[in-house]
Amino acid sequence: MLPSGKKWEILFICGIAVGDNGISGFPFFFRILWGIAVFRGVNTINLDAKGRMAMPARYRDQLLSHCAGHLVATIDTSSRCLLLYPIHEWEEIQRKIESLPSLNPVSRRIQRLLIGHATDLELDSNGRILLPQTLREYAALEKHIALIGQGKKLEIWDQLGWIEHRDQLLVESDSDGEMPEDLRSLSL
Repeated sequence: MLPSGKKWEILFICGIAVGDNGISGFPFFFRILWGIAVFRGVNTINLDAKGRMAMPARYRDQLLSHCAGHLVATIDTSSRCLLLYPIHEWEEIQRKIESLPSLNPVSRRIQRLLIGHATDLELDSNGRILLPQTLREYAALEKHIALIGQGKKLEIWDQLGWIEHRDQLLVESDSDGEMPEDLRSLSL
């Protein structure tokens, strides 16, 4: 028999929440405990005159608990948008990028662009992040922006740029190549 406090510790480690209504599911605790932040959805946000954006509350809480509000923003090398990662997610990606052979021109290009533009950011006490001018210029960010959840990361787009890109994606055919088998078997 385990002491009472030990039982609760084991339940917490396993990600099981116990509240007034008994044992509940564990999505929130599980995400925090195992370091998984999940970002979904499209949010339209305004940048202030200084280039700060207010993080939506539903993401802010995750970011504060997951990475204490420490983030990294960099450019997307295939689209005019920014990629925003919780620090732990970015560190894993950076290790992989750094392990690429630096004598390979394509690898070196990716290293220079992604790591070279990577900027440490922090949520301020009002839940805002300051996007540096160089990153705002790259993504052509004006006052109105779109924050797009992409699972473990967020994309930051100029709002009109996102709408155009989204509309283009909706009309594209399978001309980009053959659909992977995993996608063909996916049921939505």
